[in-house]
Amino acid sequence: MSELNSKRAVILIGIGDDGCVGMSSKAANAMSRCQILAGGERHLSFFPDFHGERIFLNGNIDEFIEKIAGFSQEQNVGVLASGDPMFYGIGSKLIETVGREHVEVIPQPGAMQLAFSKIGLKWDDAEWISLHGRKNNSFITVIKRMSKVVFFTDMKMTPSVIAKKMNDYGETKWSAWLCENLSGAGENIRYFENVGDVAKIEDISPLNVMIILRNDPEWKPLPLIVHFHEDLYAKRMPSRGLITKKEIRAFSISSLGLRKNSIVWDVGAASGAVAIECALICDRGAVYAIEMNSESVSHCMENAKSFSVDNVFVVEGRAPEIFSKIEEDPDAVFIGGSNGSLREIIKRSYERLSVGGRIVVNAITFENIQESYECFREMEIVPEIIQLNISRAAPLSRFMRYEAQNPIHMFCAEKNKNRGYL
Repeated sequence: MSELNSKRAVILIGIGDDGCVGMSSKAANAMSRCQILAGGERHLSFFPDFHGERIFLNGNIDEFIEKIAGFSQEQNVGVLASGDPMFYGIGSKLIETVGREHVEVIPQPGAMQLAFSKIGLKWDDAEWISLHGRKNNSFITVIKRMSKVVFFTDMKMTPSVIAKKMNDYGETKWSAWLCENLSGAGENIRYFENVGDVAKIEDISPLNVMIILRNDPEWKPLPLIVHFHEDLYAKRMPSRGLITKKEIRAFSISSLGLRKNSIVWDVGAASGAVAIECALICDRGAVYAIEMNSESVSHCMENAKSFSVDNVFVVEGRAPEIFSKIEEDPDAVFIGGSNGSLREIIKRSYERLSVGGRIVVNAITFENIQESYECFREMEIVPEIIQLNISRAAPLSRFMRYEAQNPIHMFCAEKNKNRGYL
């Protein structure tokens, strides 16, 4: 058994679109000592003179890695991957299966590094977003706080689709570079003064990255915590608008314990103010705005579009029955409306709530306050209960006075392993 075989049975080699031409001498020497070569059909085609056994990636990544692990027990296996295999690549999963001590990684400059070097921009201040094979293709909310972004695309979320969505949400003050087949024979770099022009391009290679750069000199990123005045939201107007006031929103949202990737349910979303402001915090997550009134549903959708948040998903239907239509369990639940089903909503949403997640119930009427308290007692949960009294300054002739808002009772609880006690 060779030294390579005993220490590093698997050599994970990054290559570019120029194949063996761009390989380092270290990578070439390591591969020459391998009896087996594994990779995608395109990667393996760069090495027609390799006479050992080949393992083709046929789409089932788990099966592919298991084969590599099996062969590596007795033979040296070279695994080919694009660019840096540890950046959105096969590296971490391969190491997890085979073992860190058995895998040597020899990276190549990745697509992002190559793209920025081609267009002459530094990339240490860039953000990257991978839309490759993602179930949730939300990215508009994410880029609201960014000024330089590189997209890793796929056959569904192409640069044209990305550009069209940016147009639809008003994110138009960006320049763009479309970088195709980097380091390969068909390399093509295209610049667009306006990202919207990319939406018109059809002949785009599937091997691409897209870089966008803000060209709005007056742009400033949003604050980390945002609470907009209720007058900015479209809403039903029966009596001063069906909307949680901004001071109550601030306290309620802070009580949800949100993270960037949290999944949030806003039950009784009405105009969607809470959902939208949660979405701006959870820009890598998703917010489900649950509402049964069709007029409010329309307003919620309108507000999500006007505030440029694409990770708010409006679910029309009556809670809690509609919960079964939502696949993702929540990390946080806000209940601002119930339409007579408050007890069932609390219990059913708490059942779906992830361990460590938080539920916040806002109650205005005596009946809802009593029902919330009794429901938590029935569930053997001791919630935190807070009464919020907000007054705003209002004009009175040439003077100013305080105008009281409706008091709110807030019930907060965290779902812990010991049945949810705080």
